[in-house]
Amino acid sequence: MIVETGHYALALALAVALLQSVLPLWGSRSGDSALTSIAVPAAITQFLLLGYAFAALTYAHVASDFSLVTVAENSLTTKPLVYKIAGVWGNHEGSMLLWVLILAAFGAAVAILGRGMAKELRANTLAVQGWISFAFLCFILFTSDPFVRRFPAPFEGQDLNPLLQDAGLAIHPPLLYLGYVGSSIVFSFAVAALISGRLDAAWARYVRPWILIAWIFLTLGIAMGSYWAYYTLGWGGFWFWDPVENASLMPWLAGTALLHSAAVMEKREALKIWTLFLAILTFSLSLLGTFLVRSGVLTSVHSFASDPTRGVFILAILTVFIGGSLALYAWRAPSLSQRSMFAPVSRESALAVNNLLLTACCATVLTGTLYPLALEALTGDKISVGAPFFNLTLGPLVALIVLLMPLGQSLAWKRGDLLGAAQRATVAALGGLVVALALVAIIRGGPVLTVFGLGLAVYLIVGSFVDVMSRIWTRGQPIRVMLARAVGLPRSAWGAAIAHAGLGVALMGLAATGWGVERIATVKLGQGIDLGPYQATIENIQSRQGPNYSEVLAYTVISRGGAAVATVEPAKRSFPVRQTTVSEAGIVTLGFGQIYISLGDQHADGSINARMFWKPLVTAIWIGGVIMAFGGIVSLSDRRLRIGFARRAVRVRAAANPAAPQPAE
Repeated sequence: MIVETGHYALALALAVALLQSVLPLWGSRSGDSALTSIAVPAAITQFLLLGYAFAALTYAHVASDFSLVTVAENSLTTKPLVYKIAGVWGNHEGSMLLWVLILAAFGAAVAILGRGMAKELRANTLAVQGWISFAFLCFILFTSDPFVRRFPAPFEGQDLNPLLQDAGLAIHPPLLYLGYVGSSIVFSFAVAALISGRLDAAWARYVRPWILIAWIFLTLGIAMGSYWAYYTLGWGGFWFWDPVENASLMPWLAGTALLHSAAVMEKREALKIWTLFLAILTFSLSLLGTFLVRSGVLTSVHSFASDPTRGVFILAILTVFIGGSLALYAWRAPSLSQRSMFAPVSRESALAVNNLLLTACCATVLTGTLYPLALEALTGDKISVGAPFFNLTLGPLVALIVLLMPLGQSLAWKRGDLLGAAQRATVAALGGLVVALALVAIIRGGPVLTVFGLGLAVYLIVGSFVDVMSRIWTRGQPIRVMLARAVGLPRSAWGAAIAHAGLGVALMGLAATGWGVERIATVKLGQGIDLGPYQATIENIQSRQGPNYSEVLAYTVISRGGAAVATVEPAKRSFPVRQTTVSEAGIVTLGFGQIYISLGDQHADGSINARMFWKPLVTAIWIGGVIMAFGGIVSLSDRRLRIGFARRAVRVRAAANPAAPQPAE
C-alpha cells in the first residue's frame, strides 16, 4: 500500500507542477492576486508530495520489495542497510526522483523564505520552477517510472553495482544534485526578471545566497566524487577528464563566474545582462550534464542509462529550456539598461576579467567534451580527448587566473590604484618565490612545473588575505583595535579570502603530484617495495567473507627507516550475484601524503600483481575543496545577505504606501 500511495503522490505532484507553472504566471500578467498567490502553496505541496514518493521508494528498498523492478535490479536482501538506502539513488529511476525532489525543495524554500520579495517576482520565479518540475516529472512518469511492478516478483534481487556499494555513494550524488539542481532556482530568478523586465541590485542581493548555496554543494559534490573515484576505482587517480566528470566541472566554472558577476551587480548595479546570461548558462550546462549521463551517448562508470527514448526526451527538454530562455534573453535583455560605469582599473574590471577567463575555461572543457561526440556522430570516427589536451589548454588560463586574483582583491570599487594593489600583492609574491627557491634547494631537481605550481599556490594563499589584512592592520595600532576591525569586517570579505585560499591549498596538492612515485610489480610475500621515503611489504594474503561478497586481502606493512609506521589492507572483492570482481584500494594517510595500493591478479606461487603509489600532499586537493566550501558558508552567513533584501523591500513598500504601518528594524 505504501508503494502504491507513493506512486499516486508522484502523479499528483505532476498535476500540482502544472498548476504551479501556469496559474501564477497568468495571475501576474493579468493582475489577479488570487491566481498569483497560488504559487506558494503549490510549491510547498509539490515538495511534500515528492517527499512522500521518495520516502515510499526508500521503504521499498529497505524492505527488499522485489516486486518493484528498480528494487529487484539494484538491491539484495543481504546488502548492508546503508547501501540499501544509498541504492535508492544508485540507479537511473531513483536518482531522477531525487533530482526532482531537490528541485521541488528549492522551490519550496523560495516560497517559504521569500516573503520579503515582490509578489510578482516570487510568483514568476516559482512558475518557472514549476515548468522545470513538470518537464522532468513527465520524463520520470513516461520513461523512468521507479514504481513499475514485476509479477511474479523474483525471490531475490540482482544486487547493486559493486562500484556503487561504497559510503561515498551515500554522499556524492545528493551533494552533486544539490549543486546541479540548485542552479535551477537561479535560472528561474533570471527568467522571471526577463519576463517582468525588472532587474536591479535588490534582485542580485536576493539571488546571491541561492547562487552561493548551489556553488557550495557543487564544490563539495565534485570534491567527494573525485575522492570516491580515487579510492574506489583502483586506478590511483583523482580526475580522469571523463566526459561525465567534465559535465559537473562546467556548471561549477560558470557558477563561479556567476557568483563574482552577481557581486558586481549587487555592489555597483553593473554587468546586469552578463549576470543574467551566466545564470542561464549555468543551469543549461547542468541540463547538458543530465543529458550526457542519461542519454546513452557515453560509456562511462558514471553513466546511468542507455535507453535512446530517454535520451530523446531529455534532448527535447534541453532544447525547450535552453532555446526558450536564450530566445527570451535575446528579446528582453537589450531593454535592461546598464547605469553604472567604472574605470578600467577597478575591482569591477578585475571581476569582469575573472569572468572572461572562467568562461574561457568553461568553453575549453565544453569543446574537449563534445568534440569527440560530434565527430563520431558526423563521420563515425572515434577519438578521445584526454589529459594532454586539457592540461595544455587549461593550465595557462588557470595560472593567469591565480596570478590576477590577489591583485583584483586589492583594487577598490569604481576606481582602483593598480600600483598600490601591486605593492600589497608583493608580500604574497615574495612568499611564493621564497617557497619555490627553498624547494629547489632542498629537492635538488624534479619537475619544474611542480616547483612553479607550489610557489603559485603559496602566492595565492598569502595573497587571498592581503586585502583583509590591509583593512585590519595599521602600524602602531593596538592589537585590540585591529581585532575589533577584524570582527567588524563583512563576513563576505572573510568568506572570499577563505575560498580563494582553499583554491591555493587544492593547487598545492595538484602541483605536488609531480613528485609522486608509482610502482607496478609482481610482489612476493615479504618483498619490500620502495615508495619515496617509505617501503611497502606484503606480509600475508588471506580470505574474508563479507555480507554479500568475498574478498582476498593483502596485509601490508608500511615502514620508514626500518621502523613500521602504518599498516594497510588492499583487497580484491568478488560479488557472486553480479559476478563481478573489483579492487578495494588500500590507502593510508601519512602527514598530508598517502600510500595507495591496488591489487591485481594472484599467481600460483603466492605472488600478486600490485600498483603502489606514494602521493605527497595529495590530501590537500580535497582539503582545499572543503576550505573553499567553508568560505562559501562564511559568505552565506553575512548579515547583509540574510536581511538586506528584506529591509530594502520594506523601504520600497514604505515609499509606495507611506500611510501603511511598517515593522521596526
